[in-house]
Amino acid sequence: MIFQLTAPLLDGCVLAILNQGDAYGYSLTQQLKQEIDISESTLYPVLRRLQREGCLAVYDKQYQGRNRRYYTITQTGRELLSDCRESWSDYAARVSSILSGGTKHE
Repeated sequence: MIFQLTAPLLDGCVLAILNQGDAYGYSLTQQLKQEIDISESTLYPVLRRLQREGCLAVYDKQYQGRNRRYYTITQTGRELLSDCRESWSDYAARVSSILSGGTKHE
């Protein structure tokens, strides 16, 4: 079974990877693909939006005669990541409780 990855959750995943170090778009996609099914066409709009919201900064770096655009997390991005982690922990615990039969109908 495949579960849908919502925009806020995808934001959190992107920010968590970039919190470990800067990355360019293709490498970021490859890191995400190790865990979830995602395409570059899905990722780039997310990166642009996070950049507009001040969660990411970008810089270009030469690689084999071409520029690569690298993304780096900002303080605003770290704060959003912290919020996302907290929300995810609470949400995952609630869903886990339901799926394991921990809640009862009254």
